[in-house]
Amino acid sequence: MEKVKQQSRVKQVLSHYDAILGILVLFICVFGLVMIYSASSYRAEYYYGDSKLYFRRQGLFIVIGVVVMIAVSLIDYRFYLKKIKFIKIRPVTILALICFALHAYALLNGHESGGSKRWIELGGGINLQPSELSKVCFVLLAAFLAGKRKRFINTGNFFKNLFGFVLLFLFFVPILGIVAYQNLSSAIILAGIVTVIFFCASMDKKYFIVIAALMVGAVILLIALKGYRSERIMHFLYPESMDPGDQILQGLYAIASGGLFGKGLGNSVQKLGNIPEVHTDMIFTIICEELGIIGGIALIGLFLLLLWRIFKIALNAPDIYGALIATGVLAQLSIQMIMNVAVVTNSIPATGVPLPFVSYGGSSLLIMMAEIGIVLNVSKRTREDIEDEDFAEET
Repeated sequence: MEKVKQQSRVKQVLSHYDAILGILVLFICVFGLVMIYSASSYRAEYYYGDSKLYFRRQGLFIVIGVVVMIAVSLIDYRFYLKKIKFIKIRPVTILALICFALHAYALLNGHESGGSKRWIELGGGINLQPSELSKVCFVLLAAFLAGKRKRFINTGNFFKNLFGFVLLFLFFVPILGIVAYQNLSSAIILAGIVTVIFFCASMDKKYFIVIAALMVGAVILLIALKGYRSERIMHFLYPESMDPGDQILQGLYAIASGGLFGKGLGNSVQKLGNIPEVHTDMIFTIICEELGIIGGIALIGLFLLLLWRIFKIALNAPDIYGALIATGVLAQLSIQMIMNVAVVTNSIPATGVPLPFVSYGGSSLLIMMAEIGIVLNVSKRTREDIEDEDFAEET
């Protein structure tokens, strides 16, 4: 009888989670794993004598990611925003300090790639990109500030709202400044997360026109400060001037040669050394070459379903913090997906942004799985409709 009660309790707990969200994430991850094997097998065999090298590594990351997602989904999302009693500090504050320290270390002693130091070598071929951890930090911190200090951006006065936004945004400047120097694309994603969360928390939307203009100006300035960024703009405007071996140009050839229905899984030609690191940021080109435009559209459709589920969780969240956390994750995944597809189709200048859950990469995948775990916990709390007066008082 006791066993039956326990099983019933387990079923009841599991039923609280948004199962569709979890299934969509797992399906996209498995699809990505298949495409990573297809895209990387030639390169892995040529350089390492093991065609399944990247496949096995990514498979391991997915298994670990699922464990992380489940573990994080069991933690009340409000825990990250509450003060820890014996040290009187919030976990999100500790996370922000850790992120700042990691970025500072990467700036001074990090592994250089693409003209900037953005990786920390952990040994054993494992690298950590601090900007990935900063994404979840910015989601939690922006949600907390927008909920706790929402009066700063809801004063009823245009200029006071603008000034309030700037004051709150200053909390993110220390990390954002280092990231912008190291990797502009990551800085754009981080700034986008904060702006979307504050936009949703603000009742007056007009002053965001000024915010958008300021951010565009900042991006232009950062592009001008580094020569290689200006070169990418010229390549974007005049793709015919690119070197024939340029990855963007070769990626366009891959998409065009795939046609409507593709050449068939595993039959890509462009992956045979024409596109460097094709299993990472450029994997969407191989998807289109092997599965056609139809395959690319189907994948985008899956992403839209995933984003729709997160949007529904945000709408039904039991409090403003849960709603804004889900909104932040939604913003991050949306921006990353749009930027990746836009880059490989030469719709925007080239920048290194992985395709969520599909591109090869351990740190990126694990952080995104952790974020999905947090959103799943929001969905669990939504179903339970829990009210926590102590939390309201503490924050």
